[in-house]
Amino acid sequence: MASDIPVFTLNDGTKIPSIGMGCWMGEPGGGERVYQMCINALKCGYRHFDTAFGYGNEEWVGRAIRESGVPREEIYLTTKLPNHHHHKVRESFEESFAALDCGYVDLYLMHWPQAVGEDGKTVPPDEHPTPVDTYKEMEKLLETGKVKSIGVSNFSIKTLSELLPHVSIVPATNQVELHPCLPQNELKAFCESKGILLTAYSPLGRPLAKGSPPIFFQDETILSVAKKNNATPAQIVVSWGVQRGTIVVPKSENVERMKANITLVKLSDEDMNAINNLHKKPGMHKSLLAYHNIDPGNVFGWTYADMGWDNMKPGGIIS
Repeated sequence: MASDIPVFTLNDGTKIPSIGMGCWMGEPGGGERVYQMCINALKCGYRHFDTAFGYGNEEWVGRAIRESGVPREEIYLTTKLPNHHHHKVRESFEESFAALDCGYVDLYLMHWPQAVGEDGKTVPPDEHPTPVDTYKEMEKLLETGKVKSIGVSNFSIKTLSELLPHVSIVPATNQVELHPCLPQNELKAFCESKGILLTAYSPLGRPLAKGSPPIFFQDETILSVAKKNNATPAQIVVSWGVQRGTIVVPKSENVERMKANITLVKLSDEDMNAINNLHKKPGMHKSLLAYHNIDPGNVFGWTYADMGWDNMKPGGIIS
């Protein structure tokens, strides 16, 4: 039976479960692990799965959905266009479509605004294919009937402002890193003004050191609210995300944590305010993702300025 969680309506009228299972396993692939995770998630009541060409596991996610016995129309399935396929959107989508083999895709996202050419080099922001070029090709996919909605991921106010005046279909969602250390308040307000829902990836944060628990599982504010509500820290963070009107896609292979993550807690105004203000603590407003360590000040070939991340503060996570 599907879990009793809120369902949000996207700007094209389609419905999306407010909580999904993220299928990034920390590295491309995952094979049997991903399959078993998705099977268990379906048994726990998950009906929303978030994968990507770049995750290298679309085939396994699709197999789990097909073999679950759950009617396809009860499941919401998202996948994404990789950076190195911006020049061949239709072909890439067809690859994902065939790998998933689920009849249709509910949501197709541009994974990042950066295009990578056939020579393996990142295309500068003002050279073709630009994000506008790529998105216009994604719009054409809607005519095939194989995908119901399109959107973007890792877009900022800057990159959305450069995109929106030139496209016919407003993105249904913008999937970004979002959690209490990075609540994305300005981006959230901007997207809401355009009818775009935010989707939160890495909603539970990441460990600040190898072997340590995620940052929110140790934070005194989260622990206090969790104790007050007789809930886990993860439940509190997921509930906060959904209660503020964002789609949340946590990932867990542990069945008990799966069940907890999809069991929402009604947070009081006091609890919501406490979590809303957590990022204001000294040193707490930051991104927690590992790619900031690879080439500081740049991400996948674009500068933070190109990305519209001028105020991004990496959290120094150990990858």
